[in-house]
Amino acid sequence: MSKHHSSFCGRSRRTFLSNLGLGFGGIALNSILHGDGFTHAEATGGYRQPDGKPHFAPKAKNVIWIFLSGGVSQMETFDPKPLLNKLEGKTYDQTTLPNPQKQPMYLERSRSVVGMERELHAKIFPLQVGSKRYGEIGLDVSDWLPHLASCSDDLAVVRSMWTTDNDHAAEFQMHTGRHKLDTPEPVVGSWLNYGLATLNENLPKFVFLGEFKDPRVKENFDAHYLGPNYGGVPLHLDPSNPLAFGKRAADVSAMEQRGEFEFLQQLNKMTAAEFPQDTQLQARINAYELAFRMQQSVPETLNLTEETQETQQLYGLDNPTTAVSGQRCLAARRLAERGVRYTLIYLSEYGEWDSHSDLQKNHAQSCERVDKPIAGLLKDMKRRGMFEDTVVVFTTEFGRTPGVEYGMFNKSATGRDHHPHGFTIWLAGAGIKPGIHGATDELGFHAIEHPHYVTDLHATIYHLLGLDARRLEVPGRKRLDLDYGQVIREILV
Repeated sequence: MSKHHSSFCGRSRRTFLSNLGLGFGGIALNSILHGDGFTHAEATGGYRQPDGKPHFAPKAKNVIWIFLSGGVSQMETFDPKPLLNKLEGKTYDQTTLPNPQKQPMYLERSRSVVGMERELHAKIFPLQVGSKRYGEIGLDVSDWLPHLASCSDDLAVVRSMWTTDNDHAAEFQMHTGRHKLDTPEPVVGSWLNYGLATLNENLPKFVFLGEFKDPRVKENFDAHYLGPNYGGVPLHLDPSNPLAFGKRAADVSAMEQRGEFEFLQQLNKMTAAEFPQDTQLQARINAYELAFRMQQSVPETLNLTEETQETQQLYGLDNPTTAVSGQRCLAARRLAERGVRYTLIYLSEYGEWDSHSDLQKNHAQSCERVDKPIAGLLKDMKRRGMFEDTVVVFTTEFGRTPGVEYGMFNKSATGRDHHPHGFTIWLAGAGIKPGIHGATDELGFHAIEHPHYVTDLHATIYHLLGLDARRLEVPGRKRLDLDYGQVIREILV
C-alpha cells in the first residue's frame, strides 16, 4: 500500500515549512550581512562596502553646498579686474599682454561638446559694477554683494578654479568631476552618502533643496552606478507637502498605514533575500522605511515658522526678493543641525546666471536675491557654533569671459560668454582657514596661480569629512586619476 505524502510544489509539508522558517531567518541574516558588507565582499572577490566610519579623524560632519546655475561672473563678484576698464574696447592682440586664447593652456583645459570653432570674444568688456576691499584678508567684493562682503573674514576664496566644458553640462561636471563626453560618475553627495553612516535615522543623508523645470537638473543629485540608494532626496518647502508622495491619505489612520508598511516590507524582504544584488529593490525597501519615518520628521524640520522673527529677517524671509533663497538657506541650516550629511541648495533657476547679454541688469538682480540669504546663513551658523562641524561651499559651473559677447544673438554686446578657464568659489566653516587662495591673470582669463580642477574641491570636502577618495570605489568601475582630485590643503586649518 502506497503512502500518501502531502506535498507542495514537489516538496513535503515538513520541508516547505522548514524552508519557510529558514527563509525568514535568511532574510534577517542577509540584511545583517549586507549592512556589514560581508555579502558584498563574497560576491565581489574580497571587496567590502564602506562600514560608515571615516577613514581618519574628520574636521566636519556636514556639508551645505550652495550652487548658482548658469555661470557667475568672477569679475563682477569676488575677483574684480580693474585693468578691464583701462583696456575697454581693445582686443587681446591690441594689448601688451599675452593673448590668453593663444596660450597652450587654452586648448589643454578646453573640451567642447559643440567643437572649439565657436565664436571667440576677444574685445575687452569693462567691469559692470564697482567693488571695495573688505576684512583682514583684504577681499575685493562686488558692490552687488554688500551682505556677503561683511562675511569676508569667514571665507576661504579660491580664485583659481577651472573646468573643461564650455557649455552648460559644466553644471553637472561641477558635481561629478566628469565631462559630458565621458561616462558619468556619481555626484559628490552620493559618494559621501556611500562612505559615511547616517547621523539621523529619520532623515536622508543627502537632500536636494530647490525647484527646477529642466529635468537635467536631476543629474546634480544622481548616484549613477552607486545605485538609487545613494541618490539625493528632493524636499520642498511647501509645509503641507514637503516630501513628494510622502503624505498619508486623510482616510488612512497611522496604525493602518503602519500595518500596510510592515506587510509590504515583509514581501519586499522575502524578494530581497532571493535577489540580494537587486539594488533597485534594496533602494525601494530603504526608501519605504525612511519615508515612513520622514512623515513625522520632515514637516517639523522644514517648519521655518518655529524660528524667531529676528532669524527669519536675518535670512530675508520678510522680503519678497530674498524670501525663496532665504527659505532654502534656513532649511539647509535646520537639516544640517539635525544630522543631514549633505544638503545641495539649488539657489537659482536653471541657467539663471547665464548673462550672455544684459549682464549688469541680470547679475544685479540675481545678486540681490541671494546676497542677504547666504550671508544670513553664515552669520546664523557662526553664532550657533555650527562652524565647528559644518562646512559651506559656494560654487557655480564656470565663470564669464573678460571679452564682450557679440554675435547673432547678442547684437547689444552687453554680456559675457561661458568661461571655464578661470573662476571663483569659496568655502567657510568647519576646518576652513579664511583667506584668498590662487589667482587668475590680469584679465581674469586663466587660472594661473594654484590652479584647481573641480575634483580638487571634491577631494577637499571628502578630506574634511574624514574620507580618502581613493578608498571610495566600486569593483568593476574604473575611475580616472583626475576623479580623485588633490586636497586644497592651503585653505585648511
